[in-house]
Parts: sequence; structure tokens; C-alpha cells
Amino acid sequence: MMDEEATKRYCQKQAEQGSKVQVSQGEITIMPRRKRDELDAAEMKMTASDSSCCSSCISLSDRCPRPQGLINLLITKVCLFALLFGVVWSITGNECLPGGNLFGIVILFICSVLGGKLVGMIQLPTLPPFPPLLGMLLAGLVLRNVPYITNAIHIDTHWSAALRNIALSIILTRAGLGLDPSALRRLKAVCARVAIGPCVVEASVVAVVSHFLLGLPWVWGFILGFVLAAVSPAVVVPSMLLLQREGYGAEKGIPTLLMAAGSFDDILAITGFSTFLGIAFSTGATWMNILKGLLEVVGGMVAGLILGLFLCCFPSRDQEDVVLRRTVMLLGLSIFSVFFSHVIGFAGAGGLSTLVLSFLAALGWKADKTPVAAMVGRCWDVFQPLLFGLIGAEITIATLSPSTVGLGLACISIGLVVRLLVTFLLVHFGGFNLKEKLFIAVAWLPKATVQAAIGSKALDMAREDGDEALKKFGLDVLTLAVLAILTTAPIGALGIGLAGPRLLARQVKDDTEGGAVSPSSHEIGQEKDNVTLESKL
Repeated sequence: MMDEEATKRYCQKQAEQGSKVQVSQGEITIMPRRKRDELDAAEMKMTASDSSCCSSCISLSDRCPRPQGLINLLITKVCLFALLFGVVWSITGNECLPGGNLFGIVILFICSVLGGKLVGMIQLPTLPPFPPLLGMLLAGLVLRNVPYITNAIHIDTHWSAALRNIALSIILTRAGLGLDPSALRRLKAVCARVAIGPCVVEASVVAVVSHFLLGLPWVWGFILGFVLAAVSPAVVVPSMLLLQREGYGAEKGIPTLLMAAGSFDDILAITGFSTFLGIAFSTGATWMNILKGLLEVVGGMVAGLILGLFLCCFPSRDQEDVVLRRTVMLLGLSIFSVFFSHVIGFAGAGGLSTLVLSFLAALGWKADKTPVAAMVGRCWDVFQPLLFGLIGAEITIATLSPSTVGLGLACISIGLVVRLLVTFLLVHFGGFNLKEKLFIAVAWLPKATVQAAIGSKALDMAREDGDEALKKFGLDVLTLAVLAILTTAPIGALGIGLAGPRLLARQVKDDTEGGAVSPSSHEIGQEKDNVTLESKL
């Protein structure tokens, strides 16, 4: 037996030689070095095999092609859509399944967006593309009138009316923010004539013609007249901005004149529509109905004045996220004004209040209104497909009378001819030449946005009232509004795109002299510039 120190020295020596030493109950077991080496080799082999397996998996994953570009985007969007649908379905249940309100709204929105994209891609040689809103309108029309699909796409009338009222609030807010006070002061005389004259004359002519051709009462004739009399900012404004950027008519301010006059034209049409709408759904003596209509106008203006002054002060500029807060408050007050006016029985006051409060808010914000207008424009990009899709979905072709369609087109045509002549005469003393007068008259034709926004309002109120005769009148107004959009929007857009470069003088700035190019150089490149601008339009 070895003592304890000798045992430690012996074990240390064996360990240095590579042998494994185990001590238990005073006995020493020495494992041979060969066996130890075999164990270490086995462990190293297992480690090497594991690392080689991992490296092969990594190299295999690197060699396998990963989806990129469009395929990856499609797969990602499909997964996100499926996840969103699953979450919504788990919350709403049958509402997001075929036949539910939510399902119908989502499908209508998607189809309207796709329809707008497809129509906007239609490009004929030397002609500008068609307005996307036509595709949105046709998408709703198709979904409503295709068998089997119309059974799955069901949208409750209250949901549809609420969404259209929200879209109306947004477009009226944009109209109020888009008014340019400086341009109005500079072109006040011509702007007033162009904004007031054609609108009032066309509304009166359409009221008289529809009374004798369609059998509408006088009040409903004026409702239809003011619906059809409004010019479309969705068609006119983008075209005027492009012409202004290219220099066509910029010297005499024709694009600015038409954009400013277009806003006032819409305001006048909406005001007249609201006044006669209040008269049509009032009960009692005629003079009381007229008094109520005037009261709606005054009340809407006063309410808009108070709310606009409030928005000028709140929120203040020193707050965080002031643009977001101003946008939320502006849209919130606009939507509240439209819906609250229905609650208190003054339906015509809400739209006018929205116009006034947004205009006053823009005056108070001055240059700070630009980011707010941009955010309101993004909201309009969402609600525009819903608005035009819902308007198209209100029309059932099987229930339309051929005589209503034919006589309605006759009313629209007569009103457009009178509008052309009146516009041409009213700009006669504005310092414009013959070609410019013709262009202004042609640019004053397209109708789309306001017709879609207010065209169904009378039908919605008639449904709430429950009177079948009023429902028929409201459906006639909506039908003619849709016909006006389908006929005048493409004609007006193509007319502006073709007539602008040919009828307006172009003002091109010279980089070397800072002035305008001489008329001779302008005439040399005129044809080439015309083709280029038409393609852009």
C-alpha cells in the first residue's frame, strides 16, 4: 500500500503519459493509453460528423433558390391577406363571408381599384388615357348586374349611404382646402362669371326639360339640374395642373382660372342642391319650405364659420404631430357636420358647413395647409373607389326603363349644349382670343365627382321617408347622374387633352435670357410638343 503522497505522484505521472487514472476505495485503476486514444478518436469522429451535417444543411440551403421579386411579393401579400381574413373572420363571423356586408364592401373596393387601374392603362395612339373613375363606376355596375355574383355581393343600404356620406365629406373638405384666395382676387370678375353663369343656366334648363320630358316635379327638376350642373374637379384639376406645368395658357392664367372657378362652381351647385333638397323633403306650406331651405344655407354657413375659426386656433403649431392632429380634427368635424345635419333634419346644411370650415381653416393655416391637404388627399384615394363603386352598384339595369335612359340622355345633351354656349359668351369680355374661349368651354364639360357624391343623396333620403313616389324620383336623379358620368367624363378628359396643346399658347421659359421663347421658335416645336403632352395627359 502506498501512502497518500506517493499515490498522488503516481497518478499525476500516469496522467502526463496519457493514461486515464481512476481512484476508488484505495485502489488505482489505470486505463491503457490505447483505449483512451480510441475513445478520443470516436468523440472527434462524432463531432466531425455533426459539423459536416450542419455544414451540408447550410450549404444546401444556400444552394436552394429563394423566391425573389414578384413571386416573393405575391406570396407575401397572399399570406398577409389570408392572415387578415382569418383575424377578421374570427371577430365578425358571417359578416366577412359571401353574402355579408363586410365581404361585399371589401370585394367592391378591390374590384373598383382594379377597374380604375385597368381603365387608366388604356392608351390609344396620340390620345390621353381615360379617367380611372370610369373603371371604378363600371366595376360597381358589373358587380350589381352579373347573375350569381350579385347574390354574393350584398351591401346594406345604410352601410352604403354612410360610406357615401363619408366620401362626400372628404371631397367637400378637399374643395374647401383647394380654394386659392389670391387667384380669386386676381381673376374675380371672370371667375365669378364662369363659376356662376353656366351652373345656374344649366340647372335651370335641365329643370325645365326634365319637368316636361321625365315628368319630374319642379323641385325635383332643380335637384336634378344642380346635380348635373357641377363640373368635375377629378377630371379638370389634374389636366389643368399638367397644362400649367407645360406652360399652356399660363400667361393668361387659364388653368388657374378654371381650377378656382371649378371650386366655386361645385360650391354653388352643392348649395343649390342642398336648398332644393331641403324644400323637397319638408312638410307644410310652400313658403315655409322655402324659408327652411334658406335657413339651412344660413345655418350651414354660420356653423362652418364657427368651426373654421376653432380650427384656426386648435391645435396650435407648437404641439407634436400638429399635421396629423389638424387632419383628424378637420375630417372629424366635416364628417360630424354631414351626419349631424341629417340627425337634426337640416340635411342640406352639412355640406355647406364642411366647405366653409375647411376654407376658413386653410386661410388660418396659410402655408401649413399643404401637408394637411396631402393627408386628406390620401384619405380620398381610399374612399374614391368606394364612392364610385357604390354609385355604380346602385344601378340595376334590368329595372331601368329605356324611355328613362333615352329621355335622360336628351336632358343631359340639351344642358351640355346650353352650357357650352353660355360659357363661350361669358368669357367673351375676359381678354381671351377665339381659341382660348373654345378651350374654356370644352374644359367646362366633364362631370364625375360631385355627381357621384350627391347623386344618391336624394334616393337615400327617399328610402328613409318610405314614399314610393319619392323613391322613383330619387332613382331617376341617380340614373341621370350615372349617365352623365359615363358620357361626359371621357369626352371631357379627351377634349381637354386634345384641345389644350392645340388651342392654348405655350409660354416656355428661356434659361439663358430668363424670358419667354419667341413665337417663331414656339411654332417650330409646336407639333412635337403637342404629341408629347397628349401622351402625358
